[in-house]
Amino acid sequence: MALFSSLTPVFIAIICVLIRVILKKTNGEKEKHDIKSKLTSRPWVDEDLKDGTDHPLEEEDVDEEWQGLEENVAHVPFTAERYSEAEMIKRSQTFYELLNKRRSVRFLSDEPVPREVIDNVIRTAGTSPSGAHTEPWTFVVVQDRYLKRKIREIVEEEEEINYKKRMGDRWVNDLKRLRTNWIKEYLDTAPYLILIFKQVYGRFPNGKKRTHYYNEISVSIACGILLAALQNAGLYTVTSTPLNCGPQLRVLLQRPANEKLLLLLPVGYPKKDATVPALTRKPLEDIMVVM
Repeated sequence: MALFSSLTPVFIAIICVLIRVILKKTNGEKEKHDIKSKLTSRPWVDEDLKDGTDHPLEEEDVDEEWQGLEENVAHVPFTAERYSEAEMIKRSQTFYELLNKRRSVRFLSDEPVPREVIDNVIRTAGTSPSGAHTEPWTFVVVQDRYLKRKIREIVEEEEEINYKKRMGDRWVNDLKRLRTNWIKEYLDTAPYLILIFKQVYGRFPNGKKRTHYYNEISVSIACGILLAALQNAGLYTVTSTPLNCGPQLRVLLQRPANEKLLLLLPVGYPKKDATVPALTRKPLEDIMVVM
């Protein structure tokens, strides 16, 4: 018993040492993880471009009532045009050939484009499906020269910082072969700029927030339909995601806080001397898996 009593302080000391070693190792691993996280972080990611699907609503904004839609939406008979197999193949091939001609064009003419065409392509984009039919998109069409100039100034100022500091060497080097930089002449010359904003939430008539389900995916699908509609109308663009420009452009265009800039499209005809990179697209077998 006396021996056990004399050894007890020794055991306690050993246990304390072991605990300190374990804690030190744990903290060391945590520090390594934190350092690694900092090194692998991507500071160029734009807050506006992050997926807003899970945008949390403040407790006081949560409305337990129905989302403002009629509880029983009337359903009506649906009729669809049915094509023969031969016609389906022909139409699908023709549409593919049309969209396969789509290219990102950075040299756009200032030649006027009928406004009605722009109205129609945006109407077409508005046919896109959306989560719970919330239609969480806003298409801002800019044709005013002063506003286009201000947009270019904002974008080029931020893009220069992106290229020199935020994007990193790997990204900048990947873009060299495409000959892109922070100079965006097309923002001045294109007859129209279309800025697509995603509404991360909506508003009820009483001012409370309304959830917009899958707003990121819904607006992205609408953008794809818009690109197809522009191609179908014989107009060209380049998909532009001006990193870190969203807040300034939102203020310039007087858009509300619930709208986040997702995409900026300069729209017009290509210049007569326009060029594009000689790129190829992946063959079908590389992009489709049949199970």
